[in-house]
Amino acid sequence: MSSVVPETADAPRSAENTSFISLFDLFKIGIGPSSSHTVGPMKAAAAFAAALLPRIDDVEAITVTLFGSLAWTGEGHATDKAVVLGLGGCAPETVNVDDTDAMFAGIKAAGALEIGQRRVRFSVGSDLVFDRVTACDHPNTMRFEARDSSGAVLCEEVWLSLGGGFIARQGEAVATSAASATIPFPFASGETLIAMGRQSGRSIAAMMLENEAALRPRAAVLSGIDRLVETMSACIDRGLDASGHLPGRMKVKRRARKLMEGINAATADAAVSPTRAMECVSAFAIAVNEENAGGGRVVTAPTNGAAGVVPAVLRYYRDFCPGSSKTGVHTFLLAAAAIGSIIKRNASISGAEVGCQGEVGSAASMAAAGLCAALGGSNEQIENAAEIAMEHHLGMTCDPIGGLVQIPCIERNAFGAIKAINAASLALKGDGQHVVSLDQVVATMRQTGADMQSKYKETSQGGLAVNVIEC
Repeated sequence: MSSVVPETADAPRSAENTSFISLFDLFKIGIGPSSSHTVGPMKAAAAFAAALLPRIDDVEAITVTLFGSLAWTGEGHATDKAVVLGLGGCAPETVNVDDTDAMFAGIKAAGALEIGQRRVRFSVGSDLVFDRVTACDHPNTMRFEARDSSGAVLCEEVWLSLGGGFIARQGEAVATSAASATIPFPFASGETLIAMGRQSGRSIAAMMLENEAALRPRAAVLSGIDRLVETMSACIDRGLDASGHLPGRMKVKRRARKLMEGINAATADAAVSPTRAMECVSAFAIAVNEENAGGGRVVTAPTNGAAGVVPAVLRYYRDFCPGSSKTGVHTFLLAAAAIGSIIKRNASISGAEVGCQGEVGSAASMAAAGLCAALGGSNEQIENAAEIAMEHHLGMTCDPIGGLVQIPCIERNAFGAIKAINAASLALKGDGQHVVSLDQVVATMRQTGADMQSKYKETSQGGLAVNVIEC
């Protein structure tokens, strides 16, 4: 279907190679449960609605068609709600997460949207189409059509949701923060990053900060990082305080609060458990991803499905590492973003493209690098930590039961966080010299994802999704 797919599946990524991927491209404040299936579609829908404004008086109705993974797991990932709210002008970063259900229900009941000053016909039941038949080159493809009163198409756009909240219109490069900026340390690989560090005498975090400061004032970079950290921390705290069941027919019970209560009770009643720190890390990660599964406010890190790994390891650094500091937190996220940009540029962070190795694997790699950097690791040790963490997620499938970002996604973040801490520890005990490079393991991840059958890539057609009977 040539009207729906880009020229090649890799077109957005190859175009992206020419520009710097900012920390603020990878870490974005958004809404759960999925960056590729919720955040991306909401942004694409909002962009389409904005493009209609000059001719909105002629628009009578809108149709949206979802293809590939968006069609197979879109309902479980709240893609329907995201598209509708995006068409209505909502943005992932600013929409009130407590109001989304009521807003969606109101639009469904009315059978119409408000775009600009015009009421446009839109039936969620018939104008939002889940096409599970038509094949597309990219697994997260969506087509928007606006029609006039005679049924003629006034405007048609095809958008791709690339993972992590990144989107691109068909045939166009994905927009990043550095579209036209001159970056002092341009890198596209781990090898280049290490070489630049040796030549300049700067750490990975310092080079990343210089790059970010080429886009906005340095003070704005640091305050922006602080805002991300505050949002991550608030998400952990909300998740640790919440109880009840997650949305969806499986009625999965929230566990983070009970886990932390058990950890605290054991600490009060007896000697501190030797595994207390790791138990807390698991609770932190689960808290975030329960919030994500509930449609709460999270930070893509680099995706929603893997949003718990970096915050959990960052909280571990803050609470359990002697000498932790605000500067260390900045170093953590700057180094993590440098690694994330390499992975995104050369492979993928989308479960629909490469399986969960691209989501939790990438998050663990980023978190390992961040922790290693914050604890004083050399550039070579940081690259080693990132490589170790990614290497031990290779081949991980994305097979959410019922199309929901709950099982195995939530627990998987806890294990990703633990692996990240162990990877940082192993790297810090070495000298940075190792056999397998980060670039080699990222290339392997990309190749493994290409070889993986589509049923294991966020379609809920394979793995646990078909072998576990839903409650």
